[in-house]
Amino acid sequence: MGRLSHFEITADDPDRAAAFYRKVFGWEFNDWGGPFKYLLATTGPKDQIGIDGAIMPRHHTNQPVINTISVDKWEDGAQAVKDAGGKVLSDKDAVPGQGYFAYCHDTEGNVFGIFEANVAKARPISAAGRSR
Repeated sequence: MGRLSHFEITADDPDRAAAFYRKVFGWEFNDWGGPFKYLLATTGPKDQIGIDGAIMPRHHTNQPVINTISVDKWEDGAQAVKDAGGKVLSDKDAVPGQGYFAYCHDTEGNVFGIFEANVAKARPISAAGRSR
């Protein structure tokens, strides 16, 4: 069963949004250090119920929150989305050292992510679709 595992809040100004959530809820932020602004959000102690997420620039969608759902295998998750009438919006993308990810649309046009945790095998995907 897929379980909500991560959220993304899109913002015109990620630093301003992070300051807001830090002030209101005490969240902690760390820059991912990748090729674009992606502020990882720690929303509380690991021993408490809840999930962590991130704040990122608003560029793929004007949807304010994007939830990510864990899948056992990326290919199976992508096929399940298609079989249920949804659409996979992006190719399989590696999150180095974490796993594989893609954005999708549900039948109502809502954006969500699917994520396969696979630390041992997650390597960047080349333009030809092969792991480097």
